[in-house]
Amino acid sequence: MTTLLEIKSSVLRQVQACPTFRRRAEGEPAATSADPPEPAAGAWKPGDGVEFFAHMRLILKKGEGRQGLPCPEVLLRSGSPAPAEPVDPSRGLRALTQEEVEMLYEEALYTVLYRAGTMGPDQVDDQETLLGYLQQVFGTSPEEHAEAIERVKKAKAPTYALKVSVMRAKNLLAKDPNGFSDPYCMLGILPASGAPREPGPRTEQRFSFRKGSKRGGPLPAKCIQVTEVKSSTLNPVWKENFVFEIEDVSTDQLHLDIWDHDDDVSLVEACRKLNEVIGLKGMSRYFKQIVKSARANGTAGPAEDHTDDFLGCLNIPVREVPVAGEDRWFKLEPRSSASRVQGDCQLVLKLITTQRDTGMSQRGRAGFLSYMLLLSRLLQFEHRSEEPKASCWRGELSGPAATILCLHGAQNNLSALQLAVLHWQVSSRHHQTRTLDYGYLLGLLEDMQAHWEEASSLPQGQEESLADSFNAFSEFGLRLLRQLRDFFPATNSTAVYRLELLLKCLSKMQIFQPSFEVCSFRTELNADISAALKRGNREWYDRLLNTKSPREQSGPQRLAGLVELADAVYEDLQSCYGIYASLFHSITDIDFFTLTFRQLERLVAEEAWVLTEELSPKMTLEVASGLFELYVTLADIQRFWSSIPGRDSRSLALAGIHGPFLPAVKLWLQVLRDQVRWRLQGAVDVDTLEPMDASSKHSSSAASASLCFSHIQELWARLAWPDPAQAEALGTQLSQDLCAATLFYTELLRKKVDAQPGAAGEAVSEPLCVVLNNVELLRKAAGQTLRGLAWPEVTSGPEGVLPRPLLGCAQALDEDLQQEVHTVTAHLTSKMVADIRKYVQHISLSPDSIQNDEAVAPLMKYLDEKLALLNTSLVKENLSRVLEALWELLLQAILRALGANLDVSADFYGRFHFTLEALVSFFHAEGQGLPLESLKDGSYKRLEEELRLHQCSTRECIEQYYLDKLKQVARPRVRTRSVGTRPRPRTPAPRSLAQALPQRSLEQKRFGRLSVRCHYEAAEQRLVVEVLHAADLPPLDANGLSDPFVIVELGPPHLFPLVRSQRTQVKNRTLHPVYDELFYFSVPAEACRRRGACVLFTVMDHDWLSTNDFAGEAALGLGSVGGIARPQVGGSARARQPVTLHLRRPRAQVKSALRMLEGRTNKEAQEFVKRLKELEKCMEADP
Repeated sequence: MTTLLEIKSSVLRQVQACPTFRRRAEGEPAATSADPPEPAAGAWKPGDGVEFFAHMRLILKKGEGRQGLPCPEVLLRSGSPAPAEPVDPSRGLRALTQEEVEMLYEEALYTVLYRAGTMGPDQVDDQETLLGYLQQVFGTSPEEHAEAIERVKKAKAPTYALKVSVMRAKNLLAKDPNGFSDPYCMLGILPASGAPREPGPRTEQRFSFRKGSKRGGPLPAKCIQVTEVKSSTLNPVWKENFVFEIEDVSTDQLHLDIWDHDDDVSLVEACRKLNEVIGLKGMSRYFKQIVKSARANGTAGPAEDHTDDFLGCLNIPVREVPVAGEDRWFKLEPRSSASRVQGDCQLVLKLITTQRDTGMSQRGRAGFLSYMLLLSRLLQFEHRSEEPKASCWRGELSGPAATILCLHGAQNNLSALQLAVLHWQVSSRHHQTRTLDYGYLLGLLEDMQAHWEEASSLPQGQEESLADSFNAFSEFGLRLLRQLRDFFPATNSTAVYRLELLLKCLSKMQIFQPSFEVCSFRTELNADISAALKRGNREWYDRLLNTKSPREQSGPQRLAGLVELADAVYEDLQSCYGIYASLFHSITDIDFFTLTFRQLERLVAEEAWVLTEELSPKMTLEVASGLFELYVTLADIQRFWSSIPGRDSRSLALAGIHGPFLPAVKLWLQVLRDQVRWRLQGAVDVDTLEPMDASSKHSSSAASASLCFSHIQELWARLAWPDPAQAEALGTQLSQDLCAATLFYTELLRKKVDAQPGAAGEAVSEPLCVVLNNVELLRKAAGQTLRGLAWPEVTSGPEGVLPRPLLGCAQALDEDLQQEVHTVTAHLTSKMVADIRKYVQHISLSPDSIQNDEAVAPLMKYLDEKLALLNTSLVKENLSRVLEALWELLLQAILRALGANLDVSADFYGRFHFTLEALVSFFHAEGQGLPLESLKDGSYKRLEEELRLHQCSTRECIEQYYLDKLKQVARPRVRTRSVGTRPRPRTPAPRSLAQALPQRSLEQKRFGRLSVRCHYEAAEQRLVVEVLHAADLPPLDANGLSDPFVIVELGPPHLFPLVRSQRTQVKNRTLHPVYDELFYFSVPAEACRRRGACVLFTVMDHDWLSTNDFAGEAALGLGSVGGIARPQVGGSARARQPVTLHLRRPRAQVKSALRMLEGRTNKEAQEFVKRLKELEKCMEADP
């Protein structure tokens, strides 16, 4: 083989195989043949439709954010500061009088000047700094400040006391035989100077401690206290509290001993003796005496009977106690170097004052009240210095402020719970006058919750004040929730976080409710929140309605505003679902989304019902457009509710609202129809029929048309008309309008390309390629749009199947567009016909001396160049169609060349056979081009047959002639099934096949049928042919009948050269002749078994005055005759079943073999042709 067979088009390798293009029926009228109707004027503005579709895009753009349920990440778009909350100075603590301010100033100075204890590392230890800070806070002049300090210094110093809580010990020594101890503590205040502490003139018992039922009553000890005995443990837990008066903070110290209880001496008696001791030595002795006592029902026994074991001691100077108190583990110390101790003891120490010489104390003001006023004063001062980020202030106090508050709280013996309550009261009130960070307020509530177990210790006045603060803060928070959208917009992440913290604060307050026995605050907080949200929803809606669509305006004027209102409601519902709902549900267990949706949906529905009733009699194009846009948003609201699992839109107020909008929607769709045509007309007018860019192969008008169709599909999806019957009517009309617009566009393109100058001289017209691509793009776009226009059918059909009207419309449009594509393709390829014929003629005229590849090379080069251009200009679907058209052109050109060259050499046909194989390889391109089954079908088979026949000898052609006749009359094989098997379900035949089967039956009956019986008598070496009868012959005479007779002959002639034809008798005036005649042909069996051997039956109509008429013919292959295929075994030959042959007229494939013989000049071929032509003279045209 030559190298040309390896030529493959580089562009064809990029083509993907596609189904063979099927041409429409010739008799079907083309929908695009008529001139396109002009678009109707009067819809909106007659023009190019740009304004209309710009408005449509705005409607669709609103729907882009309405696909599915909203996500918080999409809604939260801003992290800017939250909007400022409303403040009211009157909601803070009561303003103090001048006298009260002076007393508070004195109280603060007294706290600083008479401080006691050790300052912590985070506290300000410099007294002057603290005093200077107080001067700034109270705004006094230096002179007033100095006078106040002097006045406080002259006041009586406070009385101090040490509050000791003995919590627990651990890892003590085991003193008892059981491996444990029975530890208890004894503690008291010892002056560091060594002098005994005189009881003084006071006889009042200021301190006492509670003991168990075995102890009797309180013990009379002023400076010494004892804990309970904890039996059999090395890690005792006491949690007992004691208070000791301190006379000299700088010198006194706390002494604590831990003993193992072993004797039976009464502890009461020991403590009584201790009060009579004078002197340090005697006190130490009696400390030991006390530890020898035991709890034996209050009775005393001999001290020498038992001895308590020492476990360890502590000595803590009072001056070293931190001003804020401390909770600490102290390591136990021995009494002497000989003592052996181990373990630790946990103590809580706090230095407090019991008597204060200040104005507030003298007037009986409780310590927590003075602390609350001082905290409020400091908070106001500190917050002013944080002005740039005032709303984010978390109550971080400066060092002096924190130190002064710590001193005051400790000196007034305020518990951790009292301090937490006071900070909440003051901060929550202050927040309503100047905004604080809600995280700070929530932290205060959590701090208060951590100490709430001590709630029973709260004074009644402080409990009432706390309840009032809760009520005030609840009212403030509810007022903010009423204006939720203003102060906590869903798009602001900072504001949403503030809302979360506010809800947590409101929810946290309900935890404290059960502990309020004296003065309770509002308990139904969730109900109050729901009521506030409902009221806020209504206020927001009324404000929006009055702004956008006031009721004083006329209906058409209100319509645009109502559309904006509905859009705003939808966006608000998105925010409610995506942002607010989860917060309210997780924190307060309130279904905020359902509450809001039900309320706003009902309000919008009421407004829409009223407006549609008012506008129905005034329907205009402008009103219809506005109502259409309004309905789309209302449908989105309904769809939003339905998209949430478990929600049913039938219960909504908007259910059924589509009815009043139907006239407006119908009118708007008419407007859409006209505007689409105007838009397509305008797009084609400005189209230059050039590709838009390097990545696309269609022009601008196709992109515009495709975009229009996409908008229509999106709009129909958003319309989602709920009534199936009405949706079918709307969808059917819209689909018909869409199909008409598509065909209108193709006609515009055809006129445009016909008007293009210079297109006729180009072999490959770029405008035609662009038009072909445009039509293909629009075919896909229109098909996709039509599939997207499906509506819910009244009777639900199979899922995924289009409704019948829409399916019919889509199929009709696809057929019309396929026809248009075929027309444009034919127009495009017609410009290449002359060139193709020229190159094919070049092959036929090439001398035998040149090689086949050289003769074919110009054609292959031409095709490669043109297809490279087509590949650049066409999309792959169109390129496949053009390839199929070119393939057909090439086959026809070669057939034409063969017909024009008769009686040429075998090399001539061999060259064209080479050409055909090279073209098949070229167009197939190793599977990247057209499929082989498509290439080797239709005209290819005919061409291949002719080439094969041209290369055959005369006798082979004659044999082929008879073989074709046998193929022509071959009956379809009848399949049988075994008994007892069930028949397979029959698959419905396709439409083309269903039409072909009756057509084949009619064709078989057209010329009638002939019944014969044949067999071979081997003994006689003769063939017996019995002509039985004929039926349904065609009427060939004027009387509607015929005079038929049958000619019986064997063929091919060269196999039976000595056999002559025989004929039956003529049966006059009948279409159903009966012959029953026998004919004998003396022929050898070997000749009957040769290729093409057959009996040919020719039925003629006998005419007395003219040439006989040809009625039909049939052939029976001798290879299947009994006695030839297999020896005949017994029985009579007449017992054989007759064979029914359907009469035919010779087909084209039979005539092709005849044409091959006509072109040959040898005697055998000429005689055969002459004999057949004599027979053809008897054949008339088909009746």
